[in-house]
Amino acid sequence: MERKSFQSVKNKLTPKDYEEYLKRMSLNPEKYSPKEMKDSSKTQRKLVSVQKIFNIRDIPNADKLQIANVLGWQVVIEKGAYKENDDVTYLEIDSFIPETRNEFEFLRARCFKEYPDGRKGFRIKTIRLRGQISQGLVMPITILPRAKYTIGQDVTQILGVCKWEPPMPKCLSGQAKGTFPNFLIKTDETRVQILQPVLDRHVGTICYITEKIDGSSFTAYLNDGEFGICSRGLDLKLDSEENLKSNAYIKWAIDNKLEDKMRNYFGKLNVAIQGELYGQDIQGNSIGLNGHNVRFFNVFNIDNCSYYGYEDFVEFITAMGLETVPVITDNFVLINDIEKLVKLSIGKSMVNPKVWREGIVIRPLKEKMDLGMSAYNFTTARLSFKVVNPEYLIEVEE
Repeated sequence: MERKSFQSVKNKLTPKDYEEYLKRMSLNPEKYSPKEMKDSSKTQRKLVSVQKIFNIRDIPNADKLQIANVLGWQVVIEKGAYKENDDVTYLEIDSFIPETRNEFEFLRARCFKEYPDGRKGFRIKTIRLRGQISQGLVMPITILPRAKYTIGQDVTQILGVCKWEPPMPKCLSGQAKGTFPNFLIKTDETRVQILQPVLDRHVGTICYITEKIDGSSFTAYLNDGEFGICSRGLDLKLDSEENLKSNAYIKWAIDNKLEDKMRNYFGKLNVAIQGELYGQDIQGNSIGLNGHNVRFFNVFNIDNCSYYGYEDFVEFITAMGLETVPVITDNFVLINDIEKLVKLSIGKSMVNPKVWREGIVIRPLKEKMDLGMSAYNFTTARLSFKVVNPEYLIEVEE
């Protein structure tokens, strides 16, 4: 059987192919922007971009600060520094700015970070100022080299910015037999704050909401009879003495007889299950778990390059005696108000009610594609996105 690949389809699209592909997928071409399709060729997250600032308003009892919006983000700015609809340079949270950029020196006291390999810089993170959540950093357009810029233009590389990645804990390191397999799709989710056009297209869709757990991506697969375990970026060696001794992915899979469960249930089907490995020494162990656990959120058909819908996903995972991520609701009518969705993300964890949950993930009950999504998530056009709880982000950084 010939296997489908979203990347192979996406990279060869002409306008005519695009329309035919949408028809085959039972999608309406009028709902999809050719500009978004063109932008989908990008290969990294847009951390810094040229944007419009809007909805500037005063903060009670704050003489020097105001609150404003950029895209779907709320950000605190210096009072009087910007006017409505000014062009600005906007840096998203998790931007890591090299220390050599002198115009960001004012961030040192709050944002300075150093990697074990000696790289130094400033990490943009969620903070609270005068009682207001602030996510990201607004800077004048003049920090960029003199040129003509368009709204939405990616200027990440111009400023030398990269994504902040916390150092990998020892329990997640290990020997690999290769990089993440090309017959699978990585589990990255796009933040809702940049998805206003997508929300507008799908408002009213019946969705399910699950809790997002802060851990490390875990994938197990059966492919042409071979069983494998993957971290976010690597296909791990199953017979490595080092991995068997200390790698949390491999140890959890063995302790829970995962290979036997998948082979007994799926038989010869080429399939992958994906979830979050969390617990001790992983992402600060915000859940407070002794040891490690995995909760699953995807079942993926490798031959068809497609995800199973909500009902099948829950049935498959529970039938194997495994756990899904907590389901908050399976009857949510999608809205296109980002501020309300962010408020919806705020709540305590269903895994440990004593702590904030990291956030939520929203997906349609019946799987849907939107090629516009590939302008933001560079591996898939699946309609699926995350809303991160700002209270969680502030707490984990304190």
